[in-house]
Formats: sequence, structure tokens, C-alpha cells
Amino acid sequence: MALSGIAIYKLLPKTNCKDCGFPTCLAFAMKLSQQGIKLSACPHVSEESKQALDASARPPIQLVTVGTGERAFSVGNEVVMFRHEKTFYNPTALAVRVKTSQSREAIAATVAAVDAYSVERVGIHMRLNAIAIDDAKGDPAAFASCVEQVSSITKMPLILISKDPRVMEAGLSKVAGRRSLIYAANSENVAQMAALAAKHGSPLAVQGDGLSQVAEVVEQANKAGVEELVLDPGARGFGNTLNTFTQIRRLALKSKERLVGYPVIAFPGEGSISPEEEALLASQLVIKYAGIVVLDHFAPHHAYPMLTLRQNIYTDPQKPIQVEPGVYPIRDPGRDSPVLVTTNFSLTYFSVAGEVDGSGMPAWLVICDTDGLSVLTSWAAGKFDGAKIAKTVTTHEVGSRVDHRFLLIPGHVAVLSGEIEEELPGWSVLVGPREGIDIPGYLKNVWTARLQGAKK
Repeated sequence: MALSGIAIYKLLPKTNCKDCGFPTCLAFAMKLSQQGIKLSACPHVSEESKQALDASARPPIQLVTVGTGERAFSVGNEVVMFRHEKTFYNPTALAVRVKTSQSREAIAATVAAVDAYSVERVGIHMRLNAIAIDDAKGDPAAFASCVEQVSSITKMPLILISKDPRVMEAGLSKVAGRRSLIYAANSENVAQMAALAAKHGSPLAVQGDGLSQVAEVVEQANKAGVEELVLDPGARGFGNTLNTFTQIRRLALKSKERLVGYPVIAFPGEGSISPEEEALLASQLVIKYAGIVVLDHFAPHHAYPMLTLRQNIYTDPQKPIQVEPGVYPIRDPGRDSPVLVTTNFSLTYFSVAGEVDGSGMPAWLVICDTDGLSVLTSWAAGKFDGAKIAKTVTTHEVGSRVDHRFLLIPGHVAVLSGEIEEELPGWSVLVGPREGIDIPGYLKNVWTARLQGAKK
């Protein structure tokens, strides 16, 4: 049974050394009691205390890391059933599968396309995470050759799929030290697969027909010394995966069932009849509650919405995505360019910046620190007012960048006009459009006319 924060604190060194990243041992103990951090973060805890703290040290869903270097990803370590309760931490990893039955040219094309695919949204670069290599021939030499080919093309983590230990050993020999995920151990091969996982320092997927069988294989793998596990309970399709994965999450978090307290891997292509249906099922799995999703098809128009959904689900609901406050030049603005003001909510910034850039007119974009809130929300919360806007304009010396003294504010906060002019003597406030889509027309017509009028 998990210990309370105070009970954990009594077993810690109580030195407040901060080596764990927390200001005090009590703060560390409280975080550990919530199972949001590993006990290993404290370098000074005694062996005796480690044993006593075992129940609280292990997160309800084990953290599993696949791959090495910049492209490595981690899954698991989640502590809530629903995102709004706190947040989800480690985004679902998206992988694309190739098979040894495919031609080398087809494999190379798929891997290169997946590796190169990257999209940017609200300042965040989103990519797929892994390549899965499926042994479709049962031939160790063919599998090893395919693994060698893929590993030479990409640095992405690999998922090696074969239930034959001989084939798996051949593949692992070509990617030593890369921490590839081994898929999969079952009731028949768990001893051999666990030995391979221990030998190569790789995480191991456990496959079974239902939770009871999976739990039995997990127990055997644990006895063999393998702790970094991923579960495949055999569920496929929309209803089965939803019910089974939710049950696993609930058992891990609510009942503290250690034998199912691991991330889950899913194969939506095996439970769908078309690439479109696979993409829909994959999206469901991102939400409920897959740690790794292995796709059989890759297409940019399917990948983009999945990546966007994942970004939304794994964004901390209490911490909106935001950009750094400051002055952002768009299209090399000059001294006659307009000065627009908005908030540092990422979606607001990129929407406004995109419209300004699309207008073809250079401009200065002044971003105020509103704790990541949008225009109306921050105004209602008192975080976007005349004083805040004036302070931002003054701090970043906006006046030194332009010859005019016009400040363009969002139409939704027109009420701030007088307040801003009181805070910024000599500046005149222009009320812009309410919607970002209307910015280009405003700049080409209203702003141009206003600037020409001021010069006369």
C-alpha cells in the first residue's frame, strides 16, 4: 500500500540538499506520494529506506523508455484517469510498421517518408516516433537484413516484432545499444524473450489473450528481472480496445494492480478495414489509453490530425501553451510599419502572425505576458489591460522602432483605448478587427489610410 507524504518524509535523509530538484525533502516526499516521480531522484536515500519505500517509489504505470538520443521517447508514468483531473505526461508514441515481406525499395520509401515528416503547430514541431519492423517470413537472416537496412536510414527508435527468439536475437544483434522495443513475450517464449531483453537492455512487450494471461506473463518477466514492460492484451477494434484499455488504466491507478501497471501497445490496423478507419481507431487510442500505437499505413493527411489531437490531449490544461512576451518582427518591418498588440497565448499569436504575414505587409507584433490566456479571457481576468500593454511597449522600447505613434489593439478590447492612451502619453490607439481573418483587409485599407493621413 502506498505511503503518505509524511510517512515517506520520515524515511528520507532530511538534508534538504536539493539534489533531487525539489527545495526540501518534504516537497520531494509529497511528490513521491503522488507517484509523480521516481525514488531514484534522491541520490542519498539509504538501502533500508529504499526497501520500505518501494510501494511509493514505483509509479502506478511504469515509465518505459524506447530508443536513445534525441529521438528516444518515454511512455507510462501516468497518474490520472482523466486529463482534466491533473494532466497526462508522456504522449502516445506513434509508429509505422514495415514488414520483411515487402521489397527493400518499399521499406526504404516508407521509412524515409516517416522519418522526414514534421509539422509545426503553435510553435511546436510534431513528428512520429518510431518504426516497427515485423518478421513476416520467420527467417532470422531476412529479419536481420531488414533491421540493418532500416537502422541505416533512420535514428528513430525501433520496435522489433517477432515471437521467435532466434529471429529476435538476429535483429537485436544489428541494433545493439539502441534500446529497441522487443515485441513480444508470451506464455510460450517469455523465458527466452526476457533473457534477450536483459542482455540487450531493451524494454519488452508482453502479449496475451486477455488480462489474466498477460498478468501471468508479466509475473514471469518480473521474476526474470525485466521491469520495463509494455502490454498487449490482445484487444482489437473500437469497442474491445476501449473497454480493455480503460480497465487496465483503472486497475493500475485505482486498485494499484502491479501486474497491469504498464503502458499499453495497440495495433489499430488489425482492428479496422481501411486506412481511414485505422486513423479513426488510432485517434481513439491516443485518447484512451494507448502508450504506443503502431500504424500499418502512413499518409500525411492521416498523420497530421493524429499529431494535433495528441498535442491537445497531452497539453497541461492548467498551463496553456504560450510564447515569450516581446516584440516580433514580421516580414522585415520598418519605421512606418504598423504595431499590433495581442496576448501570448500561442494560438492567438500564431493566428495573428499568420494573418499579418499573409497580408504581405511588414509589421511589429507586440506580445504581452498574459499567462498564456487569450484576448477576452485575459482581459476578463485583469491580465490584459492598459497598464500591462503600456509596460510591454515601454519595456521593449517599441517607440524606438517606429516613427509614428499608433498602436493597434484587438477589436474585442476596444474599451481599453482610453486607458492605454492615459498610460502611454503621445500614443494613439487604433481599434482593429475582432477576428484575425479581417486583419489583412484592415492593414491594407484602414491602416494605410491612417498612416498617409498622419503624414500630411
